[in-house]
Amino acid sequence: MSVEELKNRVRELEEELKRLKRNESGVVREKIAQMSGEVVDSNPYSRLMALKRMGIVEDYEKIRTHTVAVVGVGGVGSVTAEMLTRCGIGKLLLFDYDKVELANMNRLFFQPHQAGLSKVEAAAHTLQFINPDVTFETHNYNITTVDNFDHFMGRIKNGSLTEGPVDLVLSCVDNFEARMAVNRACNELGQKWFESGVSENAVSGHIQFLIPGETACFDCAPPLIVASQIDERTLKREGVCAASLPTTMGIVAGLLVQNVLKYLLSFGQVSYYLGYNALVDFFPTMTMRPNPHCDDNWCRKRQAEYTEKKANQPVEEKKEEKEEEVVHEDNDWGICLVDDDAGAASEAASAQAPSLADGITFAYERPAPTSAEAGDTVEVDDTSLEELMAKMKEI
Repeated sequence: MSVEELKNRVRELEEELKRLKRNESGVVREKIAQMSGEVVDSNPYSRLMALKRMGIVEDYEKIRTHTVAVVGVGGVGSVTAEMLTRCGIGKLLLFDYDKVELANMNRLFFQPHQAGLSKVEAAAHTLQFINPDVTFETHNYNITTVDNFDHFMGRIKNGSLTEGPVDLVLSCVDNFEARMAVNRACNELGQKWFESGVSENAVSGHIQFLIPGETACFDCAPPLIVASQIDERTLKREGVCAASLPTTMGIVAGLLVQNVLKYLLSFGQVSYYLGYNALVDFFPTMTMRPNPHCDDNWCRKRQAEYTEKKANQPVEEKKEEKEEEVVHEDNDWGICLVDDDAGAASEAASAQAPSLADGITFAYERPAPTSAEAGDTVEVDDTSLEELMAKMKEI
């Protein structure tokens, strides 16, 4: 058999495989449609519905009304999209511009026969087969370009099932520029979002919940990273790409989706920042307040709106509680223990330099503000340009 005949045979087999998958998907779609409203053991989603019976969530079926945008369908994003699909999310918007490569096969999602397809196309095909009840919208472009950024913002603003704003944006990208694009869009729209990432050595990762005006945005301070406790100089090697572990990707995706469900279904406590260090199984957590001098003007505007909103909220009257005197059984010297109120001092200090939880550090140091940024004044006299030029010649 010649090479050309072999190629034709491969194409025929691929078309036959696609036809079989379409037929099988149609049968599965029909069966699930018949059971979609039943909370019984034969329903594949009944175990999730049982969360309501157990008192964890008030109404799990609300998940079908929510829309989530996933930006970046790579190691974390693809697994995140799959988990949300299996949980029965109403609609998923998928953004990416990469193609599936054989190097992506160490992920928990993509398959060898999908090599060459765009990641969003491959993801949508697989996810529709898993749960046909979910609505999928795919966009294969780079969100950082001017034209695409405007369209990206439009879909966040009008891409939900009700053609209104999406409920959450999940950033699962692997580069700084794309994260900044998501940050700018969400600040301008006042959109709540989650940022996530895995380190280049694949042994640490994090998720971060960002509420414009209320928490620090991605531009308020240098990005937070989890200290990996190894020599950082060994990470950067010429000609070596970033490492990737399906275990770390899956763990970070799981932490992300868990917090998405807690937010959407109103149960538990959403983590504002949760890190993961695989070397010692360490999970640092913290909250960062916004920087009043953030470079993003939309962030500063949202901060002003949040401050005004807090000021207009009715003040709850606090009941005066009678303080109990501390009694020491054997205290011949009259020593008593009291709490030092260092709240004001610590708050002032945090405004200058936010304190970080143990195990978390900044990715880099922000440059010190220039004299103009610091508010210094420059003295100006009435010397003309000709006089200044004459003085320069005399030097």
